[in-house]
Amino acid sequence: FLLEHFSHILDYHFTAGVEEEFDVIAQGQMDWRAMLKRFYAPFKESVDTTLEHAERASGERILGVHPESGAQVLCRIGRYGPMAQIGGPDDEEKQYASLLPGQSIETLTLEEALDLFKLPRKLGEHEGKTVSAAIGRFGPYVRYDRTFVSLKAAEGDDPYTVTLERAVELIQAKLEADAKALIKVFEEDETVRVLNGRYGPYIKAGKVNATIPKTEKPEDVTWERAQELIEEAKKRPKRGRKKKS
Repeated sequence: FLLEHFSHILDYHFTAGVEEEFDVIAQGQMDWRAMLKRFYAPFKESVDTTLEHAERASGERILGVHPESGAQVLCRIGRYGPMAQIGGPDDEEKQYASLLPGQSIETLTLEEALDLFKLPRKLGEHEGKTVSAAIGRFGPYVRYDRTFVSLKAAEGDDPYTVTLERAVELIQAKLEADAKALIKVFEEDETVRVLNGRYGPYIKAGKVNATIPKTEKPEDVTWERAQELIEEAKKRPKRGRKKKS
């Protein structure tokens, strides 16, 4: 698979060239950002192209047809893991749903695949706002306004059967934990907050998390200082996740 789709990266001359560039970077004669940018753009394009066109070679199974629409139902490996799909290659509109923990594209049945599309499921309302259950990239969860809470399979939680009462219990626990973690909210932008995390205080601004130096008191961080730390965090290279062997 790698030789078929990423032969240029596995090529000896390419890897040797990269090693030479690492040596030059180590000597301070080349900016590592420029080297990374030059490598990443074509590499990402290769990955995207492979994901788009090589998925059939990675486990696609046709399960049957949708009983109402007659559209093809299949399962396959997608960009974010195993999933079910309604709609074949010739259908303009397709629907996607992630598989549940424990499910496999090798054994998934048509009935199980169709059940995945019954979500999101509306459970009711809590304090005037809708509570629903669904399955996302990281597993089953309940949603309340902008709050997302993972369901606990070990405690018997299931997105197809979870009750409003159980969902509210999980939501309240999450909101209480978030309140304890909150240190400061900036008047200039209430979405930028100082929080107490697992590894210490940090600033959260959208998807950016900026660590606060241990020499600074998190409650005393000013708006201007917060912006500096956020910009520094944006410039740091993202660390890739280690895959389990």
